Amino acid sequence: MAMHLVGGTSGRRSRGMPAMAEINVTPFVDVALVLLVIFMITAHVMDYGIDVKVPQTKAVTSSVKDLPVVLVDSKDAVYLGSQPVKLVDLVSVIRSKYPTQNAVYVRADKQATWEVVAQVAATLGIGKFDLNFVTQAADSGSRR
Repeated sequence: MAMHLVGGTSGRRSRGMPAMAEINVTPFVDVALVLLVIFMITAHVMDYGIDVKVPQTKAVTSSVKDLPVVLVDSKDAVYLGSQPVKLVDLVSVIRSKYPTQNAVYVRADKQATWEVVAQVAATLGIGKFDLNFVTQAADSGSRR
């Protein structure tokens, strides 16, 4: 029994069958319909979100160590750093020692009277300072 081999690997074309010139779009349509269904299901989620106004921030341009610290101790005395200062002179003293700063740290003892802390905050607010109140986390112990 003799076998007759004709031509190379293109046996289909040699028998007169033309090459397939069409692109099979069925997988493309399947993927497109799945994406369409997904978008239809999730589109209503975007309409029912909560409207949140995000606060704007500005970049920190100075070092934290360069900012003045106003202290209110447990006896309601006011200090700028370690120097005692009168409340009426607070803004002018800060402006003279820190002429380029617009922010101030306010650190008050927990035994300080709220009225004095509020007066310090109001005085610094009138002086157009940005207030940063220093607090300590409850689980941080007595670290300073």
